[in-house]
Amino acid sequence: MLKLVVLISGTGSNLRALLESLDQHSALDQHSTPINARVVAIGADTEQANLALADEFGIPSFVIKPRDYENRAEWGDALLDRIQSYEPDLTVLSGFMRLVPPRVVDVLSPELLNTHPAFLPEFPGAHAVRDALAAGATETGATMMIVDNGVDTGPIIEQHRIPIHPDDTEATLHERIKVVERQLLIDTVRRIADGTINLKEIAA
Repeated sequence: MLKLVVLISGTGSNLRALLESLDQHSALDQHSTPINARVVAIGADTEQANLALADEFGIPSFVIKPRDYENRAEWGDALLDRIQSYEPDLTVLSGFMRLVPPRVVDVLSPELLNTHPAFLPEFPGAHAVRDALAAGATETGATMMIVDNGVDTGPIIEQHRIPIHPDDTEATLHERIKVVERQLLIDTVRRIADGTINLKEIAA
């Protein structure tokens, strides 16, 4: 069974969707094939993250706060040590709002994934939804990718286009993107677990 550590900074809405799709939880859709994966830990960089999800689903959790360390590299080493203590097959950044340091990427990638609310390489960075609206784009998207040491420059696993409506606000557009992001995350975990996605081949 594929073991996942998932890192969050906020509400964890994408993570909740994943948890509800995994065979470890009673909310599994009985009409779908169980996903041969489980989340073994949920981590965060802030105590404001929704780690109540971990309690709700009976999953261990941890917080590694950057301010507790002398520099970003030391924080990254502590984060990496905690992730590795759970021996995951896959680490997923799900609304994790910090760039992980190079050593974390070098050790964990290509089994280090992230979702992004744009059709990369369009609109990289932390304000992708706002940037798409500011650019007057008529469509944007959602992307599932392998994390590298750039800013949203890693190998793309899958992505989908999403139209931008004339009356969209940042909030309404982001909510529609999240629906697609959640499905991308679930489908990607399913396909990695059943062997139809080979991350090393994608990263090569």
